[in-house]
Amino acid sequence: MTELEQKSKTITWVDPHPQLEAAMTMSGLDYLQAMIDGKLPAPPIASHINLEIASVAPGEAVMAATPDESHYNPIGSVHGGFFATLLDSVCGCAVQTTLPVGTAYTSLDLNVSFLRGITSDTGRVVAHGRVTKPGSRAAFVEADIRDSDGRLLATATSTCLIFKP
Repeated sequence: MTELEQKSKTITWVDPHPQLEAAMTMSGLDYLQAMIDGKLPAPPIASHINLEIASVAPGEAVMAATPDESHYNPIGSVHGGFFATLLDSVCGCAVQTTLPVGTAYTSLDLNVSFLRGITSDTGRVVAHGRVTKPGSRAAFVEADIRDSDGRLLATATSTCLIFKP
C-alpha cells in the first residue's frame, strides 16, 4: 500500500457554559438572534460541520453548512451524521424560537430521509426548519436540506420535549 496524504482540520469553540445562563434569561428567539448578531458565540457543534445560523423567525430557523472531506464516510460521500446533525440543529432551533424565557427543549426523535448524496463538491447546503405544531410539553417540526440549485437533498421530522430546567 502506498503512503496516503494525511490531512488535518482544526476545530475551535467557546466554552458553552457561560452562555447557558444567558439562555435562561432570554426568549428562545432573542437568544438565537443574539448568536446571529454576534453578541453570543455559536454552539460548539457549529465548528464541526461549518454551521451557521442564517435567520430565525417565530417557528422557523434557517441554517447553512459547508461539507468537506472530513465529513466523508468509507464510500466517499458525506456521512449521514452530517445530514442528521444539520437537520436536528435546525429543527431544535425552530422550536427554540417559540419558547418563552426560562424554557428549554430537547430532541425526542429525529426521522431523516436521505434523498440525494452530498460530497465536498456540493458546496454550501441550506436547511430550513418549521414548527408544525408548537406546544407546552412537546413541539413537532419538519425540515429539509437543499443545495445551491434548490435541489432537495434530505427531509426530516422531529418531536421536541419542552421543559423548565
